[in-house]
Amino acid sequence: MKKRSLKKILIAISAAAITASCASCAERVSVDVISGQDGPAADQSYEETIETTEVTVTETEAQTEPEPDPALLAHNPLTGEFGYNADAVGKRPVAVMINNIYQSLPQYGIGAADHLYELVVEGGITRLMGVYADYTNVPDVCSIRSCRYYYPIIAYGMDAIYCHWGMDHTIAEETLLRLDIDRFDGDDDAYYDYLFYNDSERLEYYNREHTGVLDGSVLPEAIENAGYRTDSLYGSADMFNFAEGTELYEIPGVPCEEIVVYFSESYYSTFTYNSEDGKYYKQHSDEAHMDLTTGEQLSFTNVFALKTDVSMRGVGELMDVDLSSGSGYYLSGGRIQEIYWTKPAEDKGFVFTDTSGNDITINRGKCYFGLTDQITPYY
Repeated sequence: MKKRSLKKILIAISAAAITASCASCAERVSVDVISGQDGPAADQSYEETIETTEVTVTETEAQTEPEPDPALLAHNPLTGEFGYNADAVGKRPVAVMINNIYQSLPQYGIGAADHLYELVVEGGITRLMGVYADYTNVPDVCSIRSCRYYYPIIAYGMDAIYCHWGMDHTIAEETLLRLDIDRFDGDDDAYYDYLFYNDSERLEYYNREHTGVLDGSVLPEAIENAGYRTDSLYGSADMFNFAEGTELYEIPGVPCEEIVVYFSESYYSTFTYNSEDGKYYKQHSDEAHMDLTTGEQLSFTNVFALKTDVSMRGVGELMDVDLSSGSGYYLSGGRIQEIYWTKPAEDKGFVFTDTSGNDITINRGKCYFGLTDQITPYY
């Protein structure tokens, strides 16, 4: 019942009760007065008219505000998670290049990423790109590394502002210039020692190239000063078809609690399911992959292991990665589903379908994406 209607009904009930009461509220009652008190003698009696009013108490249910419908709450467009910063809805995300070579571990600020993309670079090592939906709430991230051409293409499809420290001056530079992508480069004197800096403590025991930091607190100011657009081309639209509600949706497929995404003999990522919290915990080549700031192991609600063609470029040891389409697996809630994926154009994001060509439903939560030609699921 609406609050306004309930109030009118209560007023009507109270008025009726008072009217009925007052119809008989004037009574003639006989009162004996005790001797020795002021007033008539003890043997006297008198009649006194007493006005009485009947008090009617109406018991009503407590009028408490209903719990807000989760479907009406602001949610993260990259993860679907509720409780998102309402001011960040419809704003552009930020994509950050992160070093992943053994000598750079552990990283920090990486656990806060909403999406984490992992692809191979030269020498069989991998590099990561963390994507943060709310550009006003990016932590300090370390260590920042250089661009390889396929990463900004992924970022471009999400309309993300791209952050990196250096680039290869072949196809990566050509790609950045061709896309005219909004970006920040730690090699740019305008941003070094302002938006980017070297961690002085890490300099004591890491090589300099593993100490680069993106200062997340400065990022909103840097974006404003650069004049970059902050409203997303996609508005407040969700990136994926997220499951309704907050409970884990049981994806079609079969149980699967572990998968290994191989990039080379030395670099591979293992994901093991924890049924207690419904997340997959990441290992970096058999070691727990940790965030130094939080002291927690990286974990994800959704794991996408995407098969694609990977080959050596003709220049040095740089790699080519096909970002057009492929097959793969989607893992969530301890289950695995065979999928197909496409990236229709450089300015479009990934699209995931089942083997019949229907869009898949994705659980709300953080996502990992590994693109490689070697995947081993353990059923």
